[in-house]
Amino acid sequence: MTVRAYVAVGANLGDARATVLRAMTDLGFLSEARVVACSSLYRSAPVDATGPDFINAVVELETGLAPEALLQELQRLELGAGRERPYRNAPRTLDLDLLYYGDVVMETDALTLPHPRIHERAFVLLPLAEIAPGRVSDATLKRVADQCIERL
Repeated sequence: MTVRAYVAVGANLGDARATVLRAMTDLGFLSEARVVACSSLYRSAPVDATGPDFINAVVELETGLAPEALLQELQRLELGAGRERPYRNAPRTLDLDLLYYGDVVMETDALTLPHPRIHERAFVLLPLAEIAPGRVSDATLKRVADQCIERL
């Protein structure tokens, strides 16, 4: 059995554009996963963080991995891209966030689904709306309209 999952992809250190594009490709090579759709790339100012602008996108996956196993694979890709976590919201070489895993609602120490801050962040909502418009309401998009974001 497979599930549709949505993964936010972002980076703001090094060649962020190349890193995001590579991560979007690498997601298709995960065990028991297939890329269904990829959004355009977006440039956005950091939210609750410092550092250079981010390059962001969202990828839709079809996966047979359990949510926790998928999260572990995402973290493995982050580490492979040199991700370090020196402090909360530090600039990053790669950030992969599991936004949705089907309609699963769960909260553990390691994973909360759906991602708890989706509705606050234009850099997630705009690319998500591009590939899964049913997941994002017009009202939600209006609430983040003041955030600086540019489709590349």
